[in-house]
Amino acid sequence: MKNKKILITGGAGYVGSSLVPKLLKLGHEVIVFDLFMYGDVFFDIKSNPKLKLVKSDIRNLKDISNNIKGCDTVIHLACISNDPSFELNPELGKSINYDAFTPLVEISKENGVERFIYASSSSVYGVKNELDVTEDLCLEPLTDYSKYKALCEEILLKNKEKGFYPLIIRPATVCGYARRLRLDLTVNILTNHAINNGLIKVFGGSQKRPNINIEDMTDLYVNCINYPLDKIDCKIFNVGYENHSINEIARIVKNTLKKKIDIVHEKTDDLRSYHVSSKKIERELGFVPKRTINEAVESINQAFIQNIIPNSMIDSRYYNIKTMQNINLQ
Repeated sequence: MKNKKILITGGAGYVGSSLVPKLLKLGHEVIVFDLFMYGDVFFDIKSNPKLKLVKSDIRNLKDISNNIKGCDTVIHLACISNDPSFELNPELGKSINYDAFTPLVEISKENGVERFIYASSSSVYGVKNELDVTEDLCLEPLTDYSKYKALCEEILLKNKEKGFYPLIIRPATVCGYARRLRLDLTVNILTNHAINNGLIKVFGGSQKRPNINIEDMTDLYVNCINYPLDKIDCKIFNVGYENHSINEIARIVKNTLKKKIDIVHEKTDDLRSYHVSSKKIERELGFVPKRTINEAVESINQAFIQNIIPNSMIDSRYYNIKTMQNINLQ
């Protein structure tokens, strides 16, 4: 395995905070390009000579140009993540998630980047009636967040040329503990409330949601750096593992924690339900997730036992929308 020089936009976020240490451990050189809104998540490894931390905005093209030189791989994770955070300031969301995308792709090509790995979203499908949502289905995004994810996919594929190899990943909802922990995602929300309140509130319950353990998600990005180029060139892959209803996820959380937890059901108007298929990535790349929702729940539980998730119900750093409100990013 050849060591690479990798620029990761949004590398200090939830997924990036788990991915970066893995890449460093393998000997890769990593440049984290991030606003660091959630604090110093790499405090214990920032002295690593192969790690460079750049505090900057993805819209700062000069900073991107200055730091992308010599990189053969870009992993683009940076975005205003999920619908509620995007809807706080749609103009801001568009400027970061969409307007900044084409310049990033162009700068990457100008600087000889070989692999461009884009983290899209399974939300680009909208609501589907098919039993399995596969990559060949038409995209019907329901929100601006998912619409711009889909439009960026189009932009990236149109920029394909010799020597530049785009890869699009459509992840399911990620779960489990990471250095920069999110407690505003389904499995993590239910786990936090179960541990600290002894209560899980389920809104609706029949809706199916695809999930993937963060350790599997980051293992995939590590693998994508080394897959043969012809196997990833202009390819689109769903990546998920367990498609469960919200009711089933609540029971998994309760059974994993093995303590008295009440599950309360409440009505909701949001009955979106979808079952994402990850058969293509298994067939073409041989990637099969190895971890479960249970293990994601247990990883968060162990972090609570070790007292490394203080003030989990009120600290804004665990919640994207609260952080966005606090910093008033423009």
